[in-house]
Amino acid sequence: MRSIWNGAISFGLVSIPIKLVNATENHSISFRQIHKEDGGRIRYRKVCELDGKELAAADIGKGYEDAGGTIIPISDEDLAALPLPTAKTIEIVSFVPADSIDPLQMDTAYYLSANGVPAAKPYTLLREALKRSERVAVTKFALRGRERLGMLRVVGDVIAMHGMFWPDEIRSPEGVAPETEVTVRDAELDLADALMDTLGSVDLDTLHDDYREAVEEMIAAKAGGEPLPEHAPAEGGGRVIDLMAALENSVRAAKEARGAEGGVAEVTELPPKPRKKAAAKKPPSKKKPRSTA
Repeated sequence: MRSIWNGAISFGLVSIPIKLVNATENHSISFRQIHKEDGGRIRYRKVCELDGKELAAADIGKGYEDAGGTIIPISDEDLAALPLPTAKTIEIVSFVPADSIDPLQMDTAYYLSANGVPAAKPYTLLREALKRSERVAVTKFALRGRERLGMLRVVGDVIAMHGMFWPDEIRSPEGVAPETEVTVRDAELDLADALMDTLGSVDLDTLHDDYREAVEEMIAAKAGGEPLPEHAPAEGGGRVIDLMAALENSVRAAKEARGAEGGVAEVTELPPKPRKKAAAKKPPSKKKPRSTA
């Protein structure tokens, strides 16, 4: 894998030369913008607003726009003169339990590779220390012109680093939760638990992108002049009127699906709701015979 950054991990007085490589890749299908009439590609050109000239990459610099709309030019030399101790160093600032880091802060993942034979020993030392302590390392590093927060953890025999958002970059969830107070009954929670138990665990390696596969099939059919593949329409999310009935049906469907995957579906019938006892009918009253005078 091609490295995107070379530097070192600063572990106290120990320096570990490393290479940074991307741990993930994007398999999304990208589309080009075209002219509907003739299929021609739509291109974007970088043009100066003042003189209308099209510019090459070498003619384009950086600028900061202030609140009043004024552009303040910023050169690469200006940025290079700023103190940035993490420019070529991943600085470990602390070791913390993994569950103390909010998953909302997680961003892009990278693998760290020991850069050269002398780096193998200190790299292995840090990896094994992380394993034994069952903690992760909080770091600071600089990438693509800005300082970032990171987290080191062990993945197999490799040290991985997750870029992290700074705490002040995480939005408050205020106003997101339902405004109306809702009471959840124990019976509804029991059915939700049953549904979770029925769905069980999943091997993440078996999951795949169904939409991307459908797009690929459609593109292949159009390229070959073949009829487009037919797909069942997606079911719309209707309004749930009876939550209990929806949960009961979900449990049954999940159990049946489990059976179809290679087991016997054991659908446990839910206990019937107790019926109201019908009021006992009174025996018809016997009519007294009429007396004749």
